[in-house]
Amino acid sequence: MATWKSLMFLDGSSFLLEQLSFFHDHALLILMMITCTVAYIMTNLIFNKYNHRFLLEGHMIETIWTILPALTLIFIALPSLKLIYMIDEIRNPLITIKTIGHQWYWTYEYSDFNNIEFDSYMMPINEMKPFHFRLLEVDNRTVLPYLSPIRVLTSSTDVIHSWTIPSSGVKIDASPGRLNQMSFTLNRTGMFYGQCSEICGANHSFMPIAIESISNMSFLKWVNSN
Repeated sequence: MATWKSLMFLDGSSFLLEQLSFFHDHALLILMMITCTVAYIMTNLIFNKYNHRFLLEGHMIETIWTILPALTLIFIALPSLKLIYMIDEIRNPLITIKTIGHQWYWTYEYSDFNNIEFDSYMMPINEMKPFHFRLLEVDNRTVLPYLSPIRVLTSSTDVIHSWTIPSSGVKIDASPGRLNQMSFTLNRTGMFYGQCSEICGANHSFMPIAIESISNMSFLKWVNSN
């Protein structure tokens, strides 16, 4: 979970966020190389006097400053396209959950199991227990098994919401009258929090999301108990 001293991405709870972090570092490295090169050239222009009275054309330098930016864009575009297709791909999900946004709470339906449906409201401060996080804890957590492909279907009953888990690299809009889908895989157990990332009204900041990642056996016990 993000804290006041967090400077970088959260520790990835899914393979998707790991790939997003790798692409961020890759793009940042290229940007740093460009920045250093431009700074070096500008420094030379300031401290040195470059002139050539008989220079009328320079095919070589024009070729270089045309090809180098094109190659730079290719090195950025190829990993970006790979990541986009990786995010959109749905690979035989083992579990499908449907998330419906309301003002201002979430409803979850486990499509693969019968009669598992519940609303998830933010927990009031006077009902919170020790080690609960204010504005993030809910009365009914979303329980999911780790190392299992999960498909999320989102929709809304009123306005546009956004189901977002920063530590998993998941952000998908819940639009009224539409059904969006996204897949992800949790790579470890734990509690992962998120909030609605769309300005959906006065209580927009009070639509928390709490995912509890557990083992497969514990998940089956939870399913049987519901």
